[in-house]
Amino acid sequence: MTATHDRARFLIIDDHPLFREALHSAVQMAYPEVDTVEARSITEALDLLAGAKPFDLALLDLNMPDVHGFDGLLQLRTRYPRLPVVIVSGYEEPKIISEALSYGAAGFIPKSARKSDLAAAIRSVMEGAIYVPETYEGRTPDAESVDRADMVQRLSTLTPQQLRVLQMLRQGLLNKQIAYELQVGETTVKAHVSEILRKLNVYSRTQAVIEVSKLDNAELFRDQAGF
Repeated sequence: MTATHDRARFLIIDDHPLFREALHSAVQMAYPEVDTVEARSITEALDLLAGAKPFDLALLDLNMPDVHGFDGLLQLRTRYPRLPVVIVSGYEEPKIISEALSYGAAGFIPKSARKSDLAAAIRSVMEGAIYVPETYEGRTPDAESVDRADMVQRLSTLTPQQLRVLQMLRQGLLNKQIAYELQVGETTVKAHVSEILRKLNVYSRTQAVIEVSKLDNAELFRDQAGF
């Protein structure tokens, strides 16, 4: 364990109660002494992560109610870059696995895996390995994947407040509306927007929204069987 506290803590992020229970059981099989905490949404997960006690590992379902595509993974990776995040998903397409890894996931476990395999995968990640299914064959990154990985790296340089502003920009809010939501002055919002544009290396807020929206990869998830 690399924990700096007495007991390791895992965060299970899944909106499906039966699978949260299954993941909890797999965690207990791998680490009987571990503390597990559950979140039913990305918002709830971020609130828990902001608490005083740190977590050693997050187990994340891609299909969450308050995000789409890889947005949940991106939020966790940008806000908590040192936290290993393992995707546990019903989406098992090779391209989805590749993209998840390119965005910094510490592993990808199919929900179809047996409990013993889930436990072994969790143990493998905690020992420092990147876990992927045995049937997965790595793909050579194409130019598009490289560009997306570069944008993820840039996003990791944003502060939590800048990330919130960026999310509001994606919702189409104006500076005045963002200022009201964050309870700050419009001048502060303008400063945040300028920093966002600089860090993302884009020239306008519209371009920032377009470039970041490319990371959602919503088309990858259409007509795929998930939980």
